[in-house]
Amino acid sequence: MAKNLVIVGGGAGGGATAAEAKRTDPSLNVIMLEQGRFVAFAA
Repeated sequence: MAKNLVIVGGGAGGGATAAEAKRTDPSLNVIMLEQGRFVAFAA
């Protein structure tokens, strides 16, 4: 049975956490929640 990971916040930290989690366990189901319209943005 696959594990699930929910990340709250789609900023740089959320994206980095999701990427590291998938590298560590490729079978992991990752869901990222973001309040705004876009995830990870730069100025």
